[in-house]
Amino acid sequence: MPTVADVVRRYGGEYLQRFGARMPGEHKKVLRAIAACRTGEFGTVLYCCKSCGQTHAMGRSCGNRHCPTCQQDKTKAWLQTQTDRLLPCPYFLVTFTLPAELRALARSHQRAVYSALFEASSQALRTLASDPRFVGTDRIGFFGVLHTWGRTLEYHPHVHYVIPGGGISADGSKWLSSRAQFFVPVKALSLLFRAKFRDTLGRAGLLNQADPAVWRRNWVVHSQATGDGRASLGYLAPYVFRVAVGDHRIVSSDGGTVTFTYRRVGSNRPRKMTLDAVEFLRRFLQHVLPRGFQKVRHYGFQSPRSGILFEAVRWLITIALGATFTLTSQPAEQPALIPAPRCPVCGGPMCLVGFTPPIPPVFDTS
Repeated sequence: MPTVADVVRRYGGEYLQRFGARMPGEHKKVLRAIAACRTGEFGTVLYCCKSCGQTHAMGRSCGNRHCPTCQQDKTKAWLQTQTDRLLPCPYFLVTFTLPAELRALARSHQRAVYSALFEASSQALRTLASDPRFVGTDRIGFFGVLHTWGRTLEYHPHVHYVIPGGGISADGSKWLSSRAQFFVPVKALSLLFRAKFRDTLGRAGLLNQADPAVWRRNWVVHSQATGDGRASLGYLAPYVFRVAVGDHRIVSSDGGTVTFTYRRVGSNRPRKMTLDAVEFLRRFLQHVLPRGFQKVRHYGFQSPRSGILFEAVRWLITIALGATFTLTSQPAEQPALIPAPRCPVCGGPMCLVGFTPPIPPVFDTS
């Protein structure tokens, strides 16, 4: 089956010829990395079979975070780490979505707009949580994941937050719980998010580039109770490392077109979409993040800089709730050993012999 890398190698040169003069440098780097991944351009790794003695060369991976091949094995480890950190309380999944009128602005100023999305939404959550009618403190702890694509690779920036239902009192002595099925009102949260986003955009000098009508329409915020949090983690885990489209979804890449599978909202039946190859690459590249941009961010007592011991929070919750929501204790899984590569000829285990230097690039992105 073809892969995203196959599409890039076949049509990346044409894309660069047409759009290279006005492409962001980061997009060029991503194309080059994916095209060169495991081809030998980054060098090769030499193995020797312990059974038949044959030597085999394997191209080194690019390691780029937008490469489907390099990211597919990281999800399980992340999910296990986050599951081990779940607190014994109800959880919520809250999603903030940018209106369609702001997507062109976001695409043109990704770093500023994505940062504003995180800042405005996180501040809105803390502000409403401080209201005594809901939680009664702004010392909540949560993390968010930026997600920019829809099922057919369209541009759809939004951020998902996984939030424990409660927070720490101002003096740090007790846990203040939210209601089990309700965190904060989404209508008020939407209004506050809109106002804070506008203020943040103004400070970034981008307010005059936004359609004024967007400040008069309703913004979409969704909040859902998710039990002990495992369901929300299971939903988010693939998006932390997954790129806009994975290799498993590519059906064909012939005749100047690319066909891939997708599922409509509310349906599990796989469907197929065929796009011009250049349009496919355009949709793929619009989800490339700015260099060094953090798509996963932690806030409050979940932030590494909070100064609050996570185990102390766990005990405050256990005392406050009488262990009603205590998770079943399970021993932490030991990191799985990476299996030795197998010989493609006889199937025997192979051992590392050495490395060879890189070869010339697949195509020039300069």
